[in-house]
Amino acid sequence: MRIVVAADSAGAELKNQLRDLLRADERVAEVTDLGVPDAEDDRAYPLLGLAAAEAIASGEADRGVLVCGTGIGMAISANKVPGVRATVAHDSYSAERSIKSNNCQVITFGARAVGPEVAKKIVAEWVGYRFDPDSASANKVAHITDYENAH
Repeated sequence: MRIVVAADSAGAELKNQLRDLLRADERVAEVTDLGVPDAEDDRAYPLLGLAAAEAIASGEADRGVLVCGTGIGMAISANKVPGVRATVAHDSYSAERSIKSNNCQVITFGARAVGPEVAKKIVAEWVGYRFDPDSASANKVAHITDYENAH
């Protein structure tokens, strides 16, 4: 699995911790860090969220982990890229269902809303989840994809 990570200045510290966790995970083949490196870099979250989602849409990455103050802005930005589904998740169940029920490729976190140990636990679990294209949810996800393709 190839994962892209990105954060704005509010999420840089948590993103760096999650990046390092992912790089140490043997299930992850590659982690690409799009920045920002630290809180001194003031690039806006939409630029980073869109860049990460574009990497997924183009096939350069399989999934993304994005961090901002709340996670909401990153999720909104990533969801603007056709073919990408992103969600904020601050608990294990939501993270699991984002993959198994909705085939999301992107998980976002709010560094001001979730502690680093909780985020690390969620990401470690999230890497192991797969969408089952034969599941009851597949038809529901197909409706979303069909709408997106038509518009």
